[in-house]
Amino acid sequence: MSRLAQTHGLTDVQQEILSTVRDFVDKEIIPVATELEHRDEYPQQIVDGLKELGLFGLMIPEEYGGLGESLLTYALCVEEIARGWMSVSGIINTHFIVAYMLKQHGTREQKEHFLPRMAAGDIRGAFSMSEPALGSDVSAITSKAVQDGDEYVLTGQKMWLTNGGTSSLVAVLVRSDEGHPEGTAPHRSMTTFLVEKEPGFGEVRPGLTIPGKIDKMGYKGVDTTELIMDGLRIPADRVLGGSTGRGFYQMMDGVEVGRVNVAARGCGVAQRAFELGVQYAQQRHTFGKPIAQHQAIQFKLAEMATKVEAAHAMMVNAARKKDSGERNDLEAGMAKYLASEYCKEVVEDAFRIHGGYGFSKEYEIERLYREAPMLLIGEGTAEIQKMIIGRRLLEEYRFQG
Repeated sequence: MSRLAQTHGLTDVQQEILSTVRDFVDKEIIPVATELEHRDEYPQQIVDGLKELGLFGLMIPEEYGGLGESLLTYALCVEEIARGWMSVSGIINTHFIVAYMLKQHGTREQKEHFLPRMAAGDIRGAFSMSEPALGSDVSAITSKAVQDGDEYVLTGQKMWLTNGGTSSLVAVLVRSDEGHPEGTAPHRSMTTFLVEKEPGFGEVRPGLTIPGKIDKMGYKGVDTTELIMDGLRIPADRVLGGSTGRGFYQMMDGVEVGRVNVAARGCGVAQRAFELGVQYAQQRHTFGKPIAQHQAIQFKLAEMATKVEAAHAMMVNAARKKDSGERNDLEAGMAKYLASEYCKEVVEDAFRIHGGYGFSKEYEIERLYREAPMLLIGEGTAEIQKMIIGRRLLEEYRFQG
């Protein structure tokens, strides 16, 4: 283990889990990640390995076949996986958010039906809020559900589904105005539906189409898709929690946890960038000595290491706060904002240390350089995080005058 990004106070079980995951990353992910990423190939063998390790059920309660671990354990595992290849952590994250929403908000029947198979990795989750015409403005959702007897008919177009093709269960947020008086706040008239489907592309069930993969700059291997609903019929017992109008709160609870996950990803990618930078700086010679002996490079390494350490500490704090049962939106927003910004900066400094070779696809840093920007916008942009942080600070420090 490296000196940086250590977490104190872990149990023996947590340390054993993390050691197993790190070993898996070093042996099964890092050696193949860049090749698979350049081919934009879904890492089926890696996913099967994670399934065997039980990571798809890491936070699912033991009564449903999971490991019943904490958010901190999960976040530290994500950090390790993102250190190997960030796309793999995305495959787990969306699955985990749906499992978390089910655990927190699902009916007994929904939990018993889905969670054991999610823990085993047989059902893979994805969740869907965004639409083509909106980003972070969730209140502007236009996809809608209309009740028809014991079913709801869903219509609309969703965007940016991670795992949209490979998933078999999608938590979809839509507008459901039935029973709500005119003028009801938009967030009070939204419902989360649990949509089961076949993995793949095209029409995956009547009324539901996954057109294909969106071609992206980075974050490859994992499939990012649209989702088109045209008369999609969903039984009423697939409303998350059993009652309409609660979808916005359910999704925000899931995203709050997801922000800790994105912070953990930023920490993992930054760690790997630092590792690559500090190794290369000791191998590459200029002016008769390793570039690590030039003060300019030492300054870069010092800044990089400090950012890795700071981001990790904030991520751990946010996870521990949620685990304690306290509200953590302020800490999660700060951790996500700082970790993603620092990740971008650490990756860029490692890229600069590599010089011209950093631009070559032969070197791993080229992949990291394309992956880091996703963290600046995933699970809410930096600007959205700052809005959340600012509002919460004004609540906490309200002027009494």
